[in-house]
Amino acid sequence: MQYQAESWGSYNFPTRSSSPIGSDPIERIERLASENAVVIFSVSTCCMCHAIKRLFCGMGVNPTVYELDEDPRGGKEIEKALMMLLGSPSGVPVVFIGGKLVGAMDRVMASHINGSLVPLLKEAGALWL
Repeated sequence: MQYQAESWGSYNFPTRSSSPIGSDPIERIERLASENAVVIFSVSTCCMCHAIKRLFCGMGVNPTVYELDEDPRGGKEIEKALMMLLGSPSGVPVVFIGGKLVGAMDRVMASHINGSLVPLLKEAGALWL
């Protein structure tokens, strides 16, 4: 399975003020989600996260994956913010396409089944077929 796993240690996160780096998890999510065509927020031991990564890789998409359990600078806070955004007790997996929130596993699978996922991926530049 080929996907681009981002290393949390390789980023210098710019801030708008003198607040600590990455202090607002919602802003951090928005920034990370907008940096690549397909972004998945995941936990490395989550079977649903694994399934969603396999779905995209099987379609020929190379998603950027942020493993929140490997984030030493606030993975738990990001996961809580994702739960708030989704209105769900589970914060992962969460998929953004073209910088826009698609949702969790149920929304992604529904989009795949009803045929709306491929056009979203093409519009974001993640698929060229």
